[in-house]
Amino acid sequence: MSQDLIKLVEAEYQDIRDSRPDFGPGDTVNVHVKIKEGNKERIQQYQGTVMQRKNRSTNGETFTVRKVSNDIAVERIFPLTSPNIDKIEVLRRGKVRRARLYYLRGRKGKSARIKEKL
Repeated sequence: MSQDLIKLVEAEYQDIRDSRPDFGPGDTVNVHVKIKEGNKERIQQYQGTVMQRKNRSTNGETFTVRKVSNDIAVERIFPLTSPNIDKIEVLRRGKVRRARLYYLRGRKGKSARIKEKL
């Protein structure tokens, strides 16, 4: 009985997961996030490098995006099936050999660059 309920809930979010583009660590993405301020709603763009994707192919899948703004690095974790994410655009495909890019935290400038897939 409980397995049927779980499958029913997962089937709801399957459409959301399928509508998202395929991206991975090292890719530069532009995430359009819905922001509520009082009774108004607007869309804010968050552009950065994907550092990791956790819990792939589940409803609890998240991805971490890192951006550098005014020499301060900011990492933000987004749930993939969140209704607050309007859309995700993949700007560049990165060529990396790791699933988790934590080594970028200790680098800045040219050493933090990621090669682009051709």
